[in-house]
Amino acid sequence: MFLIQEKVNQAIEILKEQSTDMWLTFVRETSGVRDPALDFLIGAGDLTWQSALILTRKGERIAIVGNLEKESISRLDVFNEILGYDTAVSGLLKETITRLDPARIAVNTPRNNVHADGLTYSMYAFLREYLSVTPYADRLVSAEPVISALRGRKTPAEQERVRKAVQITDEIFRKTFAQIKVGMTEIEVGEMMHSLAREHGVELAWVPESCPAVNSGPNSPVGHSGPTAIKLKRGHVLHFDFGVKYEGYCSDIQRVCYILREGETQAPAEVQRGFDVIRTAVEKSRRAMKPGVTGNSIDIISRGIVTDAGYPEFPYALGHQLGRVAHDGGALLGPL
Repeated sequence: MFLIQEKVNQAIEILKEQSTDMWLTFVRETSGVRDPALDFLIGAGDLTWQSALILTRKGERIAIVGNLEKESISRLDVFNEILGYDTAVSGLLKETITRLDPARIAVNTPRNNVHADGLTYSMYAFLREYLSVTPYADRLVSAEPVISALRGRKTPAEQERVRKAVQITDEIFRKTFAQIKVGMTEIEVGEMMHSLAREHGVELAWVPESCPAVNSGPNSPVGHSGPTAIKLKRGHVLHFDFGVKYEGYCSDIQRVCYILREGETQAPAEVQRGFDVIRTAVEKSRRAMKPGVTGNSIDIISRGIVTDAGYPEFPYALGHQLGRVAHDGGALLGPL
């Protein structure tokens, strides 16, 4: 409950900052199609009939829901006005918006942030129909700036959960490195990491088929694919991409190691050089990160270090934010 209240308070401050009068989340039958914004407004619960969750920069918190769901919404202690209906939401919604008289109504229709893309085409059509005889149908704007800020700016409670997810992930990596053996398959390594996640009582940050990614040697397909039957061999570079979800918040960490050949005490020079270049790129980028710096400028630092060392430019972003999903927030450390 506290986390929802914390995020709703934060959303109202963002509306003030962005001079947006109202943020309207309009949904139905969310067990089928769930707006990502609901996590911050009602938590894990669902809404059945057409429902409108309204926040304003003046501080109003209004829920318009079917009467059967008024009680569950009131238990959240988030909305200071809960309006119920039995037949149709249209009249009550139009009356409420007319009473509030917003100049700008932010709705969940973005161009870039998938986690702000919760208003379906049908619900958008319904909304415009319900407001068609009012001036408000022409006052709809995208809520992308609001939601991107809300998802990107982690509250203290959210930060603590992400930190804990990262700590658990690091511990699973340490245990994995201590237990893996030459001859194991990538699939067997992945199953070991699943077992360790269960021991820690956490979920995986994305689907288990590809969490973790385990890539041993040059023939393993690197990307958003799962482990294969390829066996770990001496002389292989071993790559991981893995994350867990702790109390609803995710980690997403990649690790690389090298499996020593017989007689080797350290990785070959070309492997060590590649590792050192990437580590330098990551560390210099990390040190340059501060509030107000653009994600693109951070990505440029790492990209330049890699290409200046003679390696090809990597065809993806340096990094991203974390949150309720592994790829969260509005900021990206990536190319324009």
